[in-house]
Amino acid sequence: VQLQASGGGLVQTGGSLRLSCAASGNIFAFNKMGWHRQVPGKQRESVAVISSGGIPEYADSVKGRFTISGDDVRNTVYLQMNNLNPEDTAVYYCAALGVYSYQDGGVTSPRDYWGQGTQVTVSS
Repeated sequence: VQLQASGGGLVQTGGSLRLSCAASGNIFAFNKMGWHRQVPGKQRESVAVISSGGIPEYADSVKGRFTISGDDVRNTVYLQMNNLNPEDTAVYYCAALGVYSYQDGGVTSPRDYWGQGTQVTVSS
């Protein structure tokens, strides 16, 4: 399973960015996909994830500003980030959580996959 993330960049306070993450490989099913972020010196935190059933979960700090959506056909999730502020500056990581894959004629136990990070910088 591979995760290809795109988007991110530099934006001023109050601006918007959109992140995309496409999953590929022998995916049978997954529990959640979404985005985590990490600032140097701090633990990685969940920002927004969406279940395979389409139910979103957001960190309190982004509720009302960020929207996560999914495209089941393309195994892609999108994160629309509006009204960004400097506290949103971080490396954002795409995650596919609880992924079941086809292997050797069967299905594997679930595991998590992470994409490469993409930098989001919000200037004041």
